[in-house]
Amino acid sequence: MAISISVVLLLFILAVIFVRNGGLKITHAVVCLLLGFYLASTSMAPTINSGLTATADIVSSLRP
Repeated sequence: MAISISVVLLLFILAVIFVRNGGLKITHAVVCLLLGFYLASTSMAPTINSGLTATADIVSSLRP
């Protein structure tokens, strides 16, 4: 578990740096993809999923 959290933290830091630089290259996309896979296997996955579902519900209920 400690190794997974440190890998997730490292990938998160790299993803933030890549997004701030503004240019998303193939290697940057791979880092973001790996971050997603590692986050999916952590205990934060249900919280992230419910947050995204709630956000999607709110956005879908908006009428222009």
